[in-house]
Amino acid sequence: MFSPSDLFEIPFGDWVDSAVKDWLVPNFRPFFRSLQAPISFVLDGLDGFLNAMPMLVFTAILAFIAWRTAGRGVAIFTALALVFLDLIGVWGQTMTTLAMIVTAVFFCAVIGVPVGILAARSDRFLAILRPILDVMQTIPPFVYLVPIVMLFGVGTVPGVIATIIFALPPIVRLTNLGIRGVRADLVEAAYAFGSTPSQVLWEVQLPLAMRTIMAGLNQTLMMALSMAVIAALIGAGGLGLTVNTGLGRLDVGTAMEGGIGIVILAIILDRITQSFAERKAVATPSLAQTFRGFFKPSRMAARAADEKPA
Repeated sequence: MFSPSDLFEIPFGDWVDSAVKDWLVPNFRPFFRSLQAPISFVLDGLDGFLNAMPMLVFTAILAFIAWRTAGRGVAIFTALALVFLDLIGVWGQTMTTLAMIVTAVFFCAVIGVPVGILAARSDRFLAILRPILDVMQTIPPFVYLVPIVMLFGVGTVPGVIATIIFALPPIVRLTNLGIRGVRADLVEAAYAFGSTPSQVLWEVQLPLAMRTIMAGLNQTLMMALSMAVIAALIGAGGLGLTVNTGLGRLDVGTAMEGGIGIVILAIILDRITQSFAERKAVATPSLAQTFRGFFKPSRMAARAADEKPA
């Protein structure tokens, strides 16, 4: 059966290989290496802090956060699960993985929320951004691990960079979706009362879209956790390295220790971030409104009246 490739074959792989090896790596490697500095700063500080904190103190703090945000059941599960991870000997790897995940999610939020806001405000920018997000979200992570190694080297920081690339699209998409989902009459009313575009964004759109944005953050967190094992292939440590070590030695027990640690972290972080999203759906006042409430003239006048001698 005839096919077009009998006449002509596009050397797509050679083109990509040449573009990366002959142009991108020689010309931009110092630039990409410089991008590691802020990630390395946050990651090293967080990893050192978490590994230096006593296990019981960290367990108590995380259980307290779980209790205040997600309820007593999640708090009990958090405490028992963390004690279990310590008992099976993967506490240090768990803290390293948590530092990597928190760092990746932090940079995803720093990059993704502003990009999502821009996409919500410009249909043209969204049309350009959408296929890029499609590629980032669907391309197998093993494919872009190769250029990441060539540009950034190997180690924990390149692993976090790969995690950021893989986990970034959900928060961008859902920030865009949340802001576009704010009722148009509320936005028009804010403009009608003299609000500036910045005030409309911070005091109307972002508070009302916060539930959707937090759902995006939750999805980003889950995708970052799913990259823990893949990132270990380029030198990232933590529980992913434990899984890969068990796989290389055909040691089912070691691989299961790393895998169960990732599952427990995923359950704890998922429940806590989901509860934050539900709380944001109820709490409607924005941060700016809360701060302004402390300096209302009526409150200052009442305080002055109380201090005035009779």
